[in-house]
Amino acid sequence: MDETSNPYILSLVTFLPLVTGLVLLALTLLAQLAGAKEPTKQVWRGVGLVSTGLTFLLSLLLFQNFDATNPGFQFVEYAPWLPDLGIHWFTGIDGISLFLVLLTTFLMPIVLLASWNDITKSVRSYVFFMLFLETGMLGAFVSLNLFQFYVFWEVMLIPMYFIIGIWGGPRRVYAAVKFFLFTMFGSLLMLVAMLVLYYLNWQQAGVLNFDLVAPPGVEATALLDTVVPVAGDVWWKTQFWLFAAFGLAFAIKVPIVPFHTWLPDAHVEAPTAGSVVLAGVLLKMGTYGFLRFALPLFPNAVDTFTPAVITLSLIGIVYGSLVAMVQPDIKKLVAYSSVAHLGFVMLGMFALNSTGVNGSVLQMVNHGLSTGALFLLVGMLYERRHTRLISDFGGIAKPMPVYAALFGLVTMSSIGLPMLNGFVGEFLILLGTYFANKLAAVIATSGVVLAAVYMLWMYRRVMFGPVERVENQSLIDLSLRERAVMLAMVVPIIWIGVQPEVFLRRIEPSVVELLRHVDERRSMTAAPQAPEPAPAPVEATRAEDEGEPDEPAAAPDQGAETSEEATEAGASAQAAESPEEIADAPETEAGSEPPAAEEASVEEAPAEADAPTSEPSDAAAPEEVSP
Repeated sequence: MDETSNPYILSLVTFLPLVTGLVLLALTLLAQLAGAKEPTKQVWRGVGLVSTGLTFLLSLLLFQNFDATNPGFQFVEYAPWLPDLGIHWFTGIDGISLFLVLLTTFLMPIVLLASWNDITKSVRSYVFFMLFLETGMLGAFVSLNLFQFYVFWEVMLIPMYFIIGIWGGPRRVYAAVKFFLFTMFGSLLMLVAMLVLYYLNWQQAGVLNFDLVAPPGVEATALLDTVVPVAGDVWWKTQFWLFAAFGLAFAIKVPIVPFHTWLPDAHVEAPTAGSVVLAGVLLKMGTYGFLRFALPLFPNAVDTFTPAVITLSLIGIVYGSLVAMVQPDIKKLVAYSSVAHLGFVMLGMFALNSTGVNGSVLQMVNHGLSTGALFLLVGMLYERRHTRLISDFGGIAKPMPVYAALFGLVTMSSIGLPMLNGFVGEFLILLGTYFANKLAAVIATSGVVLAAVYMLWMYRRVMFGPVERVENQSLIDLSLRERAVMLAMVVPIIWIGVQPEVFLRRIEPSVVELLRHVDERRSMTAAPQAPEPAPAPVEATRAEDEGEPDEPAAAPDQGAETSEEATEAGASAQAAESPEEIADAPETEAGSEPPAAEEASVEEAPAEADAPTSEPSDAAAPEEVSP
């Protein structure tokens, strides 16, 4: 765990957008109170763009200084917040979260630039909520304290709710409320499971602690060290139910079928920038949550739920593709394609091998770029025609050739064309799935074919053919600002497709470490408890007391032989020794251990235990000591 490089870089990256928004808000309020001129809309837009751009540049330092050979957390920051309750400011990133942070900081200035002229109502509030949203998303990706993660997880809901509800389409309020209720329901279940895990950790360590891993220089039992029972009398303390609570919250966020019904409404009604952020980043909170929390915390439950998750992922791939195929609205088609693409992400993740999980992490980034670019292109077309129905277009490539070319490139990326980003992620996912489940890999491959069907069919109907509608003949091609936006999106799409190694070599060590931890904790929890040692035999105890070697009790044949020797010794000494001395004779015979045979006789016939103290006879002695 590295805490030396750039000690406060994560805090700067996380809070710079929010601090900028608060400063702008404070200046506006002060200007109103003083009767001075308020910052204009253009100032808000410009400052917001500069702030998000600077945040992206700072995040590049994370990429530049990231040690690709270190599987642990880097750029760690640790400070007390509510230490008595085990709540700390604890941040760090590894190869899994690195590119999700970069994706977030990369998309935010792009969406602000893309919506420069689109948003005309309450521009100040819009910019503030976008900056607030960025801080919430970044905070969730870098949090290593579970309470801190939950705070940022809930914080994200507030600005996204207002972005959809204020600047969305005609059914924006319905979509915003539905999004909020679905996500909040899952979040509350996750909160309950968090508290149970917190309680189990306190029971085992005796200290209150929400830290996911032990911070550097601090000796503490972290949550990942907590032994969560696989089974027990209290059902809600077992891995099955805790994984179910965490998993439901994350499954709603992904979303996994059948928890996906909020997504099409939210995408269609949200403004373009909201759709890009929702598809590009917010949906990744669910997949990231599975990797960061659900899998390592409850490894045995992962085995139980893996068949169900793989089944739902395959249903999502096929169902999302088939429903997308029949959509009349371009934006809704892209929304349902997200259900299919994220089905691939979950499938690779629960293949539970490094190939599949590497592809899953990379595909999170790929989906954010490709689907985000598609939503941007659909928004640009909507601003010109104010319709998204496929039937209202046709022949768009003639008046808008640059737009058509960029749309075609992004479409191929979404399908998974080689040399573009989508191919690398899907190939690794299918390969990893094949290693784990051949039938699942075959079914998932059909999703690639279906994606080509609905995407190419949509592209042909929109871009080619005669220009039948007069409104389409006068369409204006992309402006310089729009071309800059799309060029920024296309560069990483091609880069990942051509040089995936740059990304995979930073992802793989953390993935391997995650899977190693899951396997290790699974074996530790699943291993049966060692039985209690049997009580030591009386012979061994007596031998230890007398300083003799610890030997097992004699077998029946050996006992009989020993008895004969004892009888002969007693008979020869009977004339010269008293009965008491005769009774001690078996203990003084060299090389013999008659107490063992005597003890066996005691256990079987207690009434004869005192027999050696009486006067022995040639006939009675063997009967008294024989086993």
